[in-house]
Parts: sequence; structure tokens; C-alpha cells
Amino acid sequence: MLLNEHLTRNELLGLLGSGRSSEDSQNLYDAAYHIKLQHVGAKVYFRGLIKFSNICEKNCLYCGIRKDNPGQQRYMMNKKEILDAALWAYDKGYGSIVLQSGERTDPEYIGFVAGVIESISKHTAGRLGITLSLGEQDRRTYERWREAGAHRYLLRIETSNPELYAKLHPADHSFTRRVACLQNLKDLGYQLGTGIMIGLPFQTLEHLIDDILFFERMDIDMIGMGPYVIHEETPLAGVAAGFDKERNFELTLGMIALCRIMLRDVNIAATTALQAVHPQGREMGLRAGANIIMPIITPKKYREHYQLYNDKPCVNEQADQCKGCLEERIRSIKEKIAYNAWGDPPHYFRRTKAAAQSQPQKTTGAA
Repeated sequence: MLLNEHLTRNELLGLLGSGRSSEDSQNLYDAAYHIKLQHVGAKVYFRGLIKFSNICEKNCLYCGIRKDNPGQQRYMMNKKEILDAALWAYDKGYGSIVLQSGERTDPEYIGFVAGVIESISKHTAGRLGITLSLGEQDRRTYERWREAGAHRYLLRIETSNPELYAKLHPADHSFTRRVACLQNLKDLGYQLGTGIMIGLPFQTLEHLIDDILFFERMDIDMIGMGPYVIHEETPLAGVAAGFDKERNFELTLGMIALCRIMLRDVNIAATTALQAVHPQGREMGLRAGANIIMPIITPKKYREHYQLYNDKPCVNEQADQCKGCLEERIRSIKEKIAYNAWGDPPHYFRRTKAAAQSQPQKTTGAA
């Protein structure tokens, strides 16, 4: 059933439910891994993660770099620092990078990002893939960054349930706007990424299953999911009663597996948050169906200031140390790192081909 049928909502709920034995869980991961091998192979693609600023306009209730967190020491990398990190990734054979920062919408920032993208594209002759994770922007900004050379965008929805979304954000944050941003990115031709946190206060298993169906409905190309990990300097920490990181970890592996089974040819990240909960978290994520790893290549002096949650791993390592560690981890599960490759999801090409074929054909009238 898992390998050949589209699962119903109730079937998905049963597979994620609390009554699973360890054998049931392993069977689920094995089924997902089999589908992964069929559709994206046993290759792992690196996305070198450059977290170039923790300055943010937003006040999300779960986030350590939220605007009103007085404990944060703010920073902004300059263009040369970002370019140097990108060129390091390029020289090491990373096929792609991710430019991530706190959210800003001012013209100075928008122009700065466009200039950085153009510079990276120029210095690598367009051969280094560029993913952006820079939050909600207007359509023109997304278009400008796309024209500058970015081709993927990750905007996590965090939850597809509007009521739960409202409990995680202040009143001036809009679920409708976030979904509209995803649609704009899709319309502009980006490879579209989103994701959720798993194990949030107020979140139910039904919410999580609906998240999978949201990914399917939105025709998402890339998914990044991680267990919710508390940051003590956030409002949500005060209501996270009964927080169970082991349960959240198991739920995350289950969600990775179910997304692979349902969505098949998308890219799925084994996020750093998995390793924050379990020493072999990222390897277990890969064995449950993930195929993307995002090594942090931010200069070490900035890393401690970009912590969305407590106990983030790899904060005190240099980029070379992270690379060597991850290579060893991936070899240990008999998978192979695909160096010098963008690692675009097959789903993106299938989606865009289908969209092109559905467009009305132009006809030429007889002379």
C-alpha cells in the first residue's frame, strides 16, 4: 500500500499516530527510503548555509532572533564576507548555497541582497546555485532577486492551520499574506520551498497531516521540517508545558517519511534541528527519506548570534570542520555526497512541464 497508493488522510493519521511500535516506525522509514531511492536516489546534496544577518522586523513568538528579544546581539555581514563564504562553498564543490537572514523589507536591504546575488553569480559564472530564505517580501522584490540570479526560495509556513498560525505570531502577522507570498514565488518561477515545526504547543496530529496535504495542494518542490526546540527567551517558551523533545523527534522522522511517500520526487532536508535533539539526527532523517543537508558556512564569529532555538549544534565549528564531520556521517549510512551539482528536485521539472503543457496553444491564422 505504501509504495503504490495515494494515502488518505485517515491512513496518514494512522501511520503517524501514537500507537506505532518501533517495528512499525522502521517499516515506515524503510518504505520511504525505498521511494527515495526510486525517485531521487541515494545522493545527498549540500546547501551551504550563510546566515548573514540576525536583524529582523518580525516578532514570531517562537523565534530567538525576534525583533523584541533584548538578549540578541545584532549583526550584519558585509558583502565581501558573504561573497567569501559563497566562494569557499564553490571551491569545496558545494553545488548550492542558502542566503538566510532575519526579515527586512526596507529598500536598502533589498538592494543589498540583489547586489550580493549578482556578485556571487558573476564570480561563479552562474554555476553556484542560490537559494534565498529571506521571509515575506512583495512580488516586485521577489522578481528583482530572481532576475539577479536566485532560483530557489524557502519560506516556511510553520503550520498550514490559520488558527494555530495565529497562536504562534502577533496579531500583525498574516497567514493569508504568507500563503500569497508562496504563490507569488511559484508564479515567478522559483523552485518553491516551505516547511513546518513539529511538536509545537497547541499542535495536533491532525494539524500535521493537513500540513502534508497543504504541501501536496501547493505543489511544493522542497520541504524543510524540524522538531520544535524551545528558545528560552521567547514568549512561546512560557506555554510549552509538557514539551517532549524525543516525541517531537520521532514525529519529525515520521513526517519526513510520509512526505517522501506522498510527494515522492521533492527535495526534503534533514535539518540541523534533528541533530540538536539526537546525535545521529541528520543521518536518521536521511534514512527516513530526506536527501538534502545544509551545512552552516557562516563565519564562526557570527554563529552564536543566530540561534532560533537553544542548543543549536555546530555553533563552535569552522566550515571545514562541518564539512569533514558531515562527510563522515553520510559515508556511515552508505550514501554519497553529490558535489558540484545543484540537486534540483525532479518535481520542479515535472511541475513546470505540466504547467507549460496546460497553457492554451497559440494558433496562426491562414494567410
